[in-house]
Amino acid sequence: MSDGLQATLQQFDDPAVRRSDALDALVREAVFGSAEAQRRARWLIWEIGQRAGVRPASIHELYVARGRGEIPPFTTPAINVRMLGYDTARAIFRAAARLDVGAVICELARSEIAYTGQRPAEFVAVMTAAALREGFTGPLFIQGDHVQINAKKYAADPTSELDAIHTLIDEELHAGFYNIDVDTSTLVDLSKPTLDEQQRVNYERAAELTAYIRDREPAGITVSVGAEIGEVGGKNSDVHELKAFMDGFTRTLKRLGSYVGISKISVQTGTSHGGMVLPDGSIATVQLDLDALRALSRDAREQYGLGGAVQHGASTLPPDAFNHFPACEAIEIHLATNYQSMVFDHPRVPADLRREVNAWVKSECKGEWKKGDTEEQFIYKSRKKAIGPFKQRFWEMPADVRAAIGADLEKTFAYLFAQLRVQGTRAVTDRHVKPALQSHAAPREALVAAPDDAEAGE
Repeated sequence: MSDGLQATLQQFDDPAVRRSDALDALVREAVFGSAEAQRRARWLIWEIGQRAGVRPASIHELYVARGRGEIPPFTTPAINVRMLGYDTARAIFRAAARLDVGAVICELARSEIAYTGQRPAEFVAVMTAAALREGFTGPLFIQGDHVQINAKKYAADPTSELDAIHTLIDEELHAGFYNIDVDTSTLVDLSKPTLDEQQRVNYERAAELTAYIRDREPAGITVSVGAEIGEVGGKNSDVHELKAFMDGFTRTLKRLGSYVGISKISVQTGTSHGGMVLPDGSIATVQLDLDALRALSRDAREQYGLGGAVQHGASTLPPDAFNHFPACEAIEIHLATNYQSMVFDHPRVPADLRREVNAWVKSECKGEWKKGDTEEQFIYKSRKKAIGPFKQRFWEMPADVRAAIGADLEKTFAYLFAQLRVQGTRAVTDRHVKPALQSHAAPREALVAAPDDAEAGE
């Protein structure tokens, strides 16, 4: 390590420096600097976090403790940080620090990598820096959401599609994603006559990917792996499908070797990614099957030792819906679109920037405009594709505008944390999750992979 890097690390040993604009400048380099500046800044942020006790970690042990009934019910929010990443993550960790929250996940889906302009190494640096900036300490749960097989690509060339998944898993593990949600539910075939046959390709590929992760996870870390039995937006799941998947998954994983299994299972209970968009651009109310969610979570814990069932596509639900999830003992809930919309639609966003975004969407995404959709529906569904191209423009909005957006996001996250009963989970999280120091002697090259265009995520 050079004397200059050592001096910089020592500078950031001071909590006051970590909570100053000096860190803002460093994270900006990690995102927008030259390749060499990014490499240096990302390494520095990792090392600063390691020294300050902000370390990427796996939530696996906390979830299996919940599966054993050792801790009371709570539902961990897994928040997809798509846009205005540093400010959004700062709002998450500001609320978490204030409410003594330990169980909170920041995640990035396979599909989001390309259109948000965030690769895993950048995402880890930004999430770590945001936690440091807000004085949040403890395990940092960063998750690869919907590491999903594209069914069409798999049907055409299964080897190439699986190779792409392997490459992404390698990249995520290298960057510090120690929570990975494998999603092979796209391969479920409901035309088959039995539940085992319907789920077979799903559970076999999920088991193989779990083994792949286990063979590559860092020493001393049991990555939290999740699987999925029903594609979100499709047929609602039931306990019979859970049994068919878990029995087949367990058999397959045992055949592959002596591997630790999954810690949670994603199910479908009536939501859809992004919500159902009405002609005026608003979101329709959905009918959640809470009884199914409760039964699936119960069986996942009691029969298979998992933390419970996971609910996707939930950020667009009404505020009074969130307290149902811990009551149903769901272990995790995935949230994305509403926080993206809060940024896009915030009244403080400059009008000229909003006009430019909408014009870009109408020009560049016109092929996605479905027949019968109003302009409001089209823009709502497609504007996420503008996140990457306009990332720097949103980042460079005036400080007071970003602060106002961050304050409103913080209020939303604080309400969410209370409803999901993760307020006060710092102590129980620290009791079960103890991330060891992972220091690297010198800056490492960040993995670079080709942009991924698979469609998944919220």
